[in-house]
Amino acid sequence: MAEKANILLVDDRDENLVALEAILSSLDQNMIRARSGDEALRALLTNEFAVILLDIVMPGMDGFEIARAIKRRRKTREVPIIFLTAVDAGPDYAFRGYAAGAVDYISKPFDPWVLRTKVSIFVELHRKNQQLREQSELLRTQFAAAPAGEYAAELSERLTAVEDQIGALSEWALKDEDAAKAMGTLEQRVGELRTAIDTLRTPSD
Repeated sequence: MAEKANILLVDDRDENLVALEAILSSLDQNMIRARSGDEALRALLTNEFAVILLDIVMPGMDGFEIARAIKRRRKTREVPIIFLTAVDAGPDYAFRGYAAGAVDYISKPFDPWVLRTKVSIFVELHRKNQQLREQSELLRTQFAAAPAGEYAAELSERLTAVEDQIGALSEWALKDEDAAKAMGTLEQRVGELRTAIDTLRTPSD
């Protein structure tokens, strides 16, 4: 059974956090609340997240400041951020959101189905990235201590399964420009790992 992904929900109002949890409950993932920028940054120190849902208008650090702080950290700079804000927000908010590093910008009230779909895409991409990291670790450890051919077939089979899952996910990801970019990066990593496997299976001179 696949390990559940963490989703960070950042909003200073409890009713908004409850609403987000209700909308995303069908995804059956771990949802972690943060009611301020400081809480969000502390959560990022101890947990790995698949995606962050970030309200813009909050007391203290606003969403733009929080996003910039997240992107400055090497450990968290690649975590996707989806900004959420009121529909009557200023027209420059979307531009500022993307400039701060967000992958998407959604106005409230939003379509629950659209939000669930976007979040589910990033959860799946996160899961595939975890699988690739595990396979890469296998290359670095087991292959270093044993004949390459002994593990190459098994690893190739596992990688083929990941490639099949990525192919099934592509249909959804290509409907979202930012998810499609993340998918392209993931496919590049698969290709690099496949090349490493082929190298290991090729006898050296």
